[in-house]
Amino acid sequence: MERRDLLRAILAAFYLPAGIVHVAWPAPFLTVMPAFVPYPYEVVIGTGIVEILGAIALYIPRLRWLAGVMLAAYAVCVYPANIQHAWNDIAVAHDYAMLWYHVPRLPFQPVLIWAALYAGQVIDWPWRRNV
Repeated sequence: MERRDLLRAILAAFYLPAGIVHVAWPAPFLTVMPAFVPYPYEVVIGTGIVEILGAIALYIPRLRWLAGVMLAAYAVCVYPANIQHAWNDIAVAHDYAMLWYHVPRLPFQPVLIWAALYAGQVIDWPWRRNV
């Protein structure tokens, strides 16, 4: 299996169930939504739909590039909610056990953005093809 195929499978296995959970059970995600986000319920449902469609589109060759761009953009857009989630769990709720979840998650976001772009064949870096 090629690196890109493996990464596609990992991303799809991550985003598809996450999207289903966002759509089926949005309430927990509403608690981590930053206050400046308008229409939080609709945003949570919309992000779930983006995750589901992105996971599927990674396997449709003519939609793969768009899926990579959209999943990368999604990862950028949800970063404020990830920060809010970390803040709520650690500072407000004093749930220091959640450090194992938040400490790797926040700096890992750029890797997730790269992974979406690479899996979607938007970029080749760092493995450029020989021409």
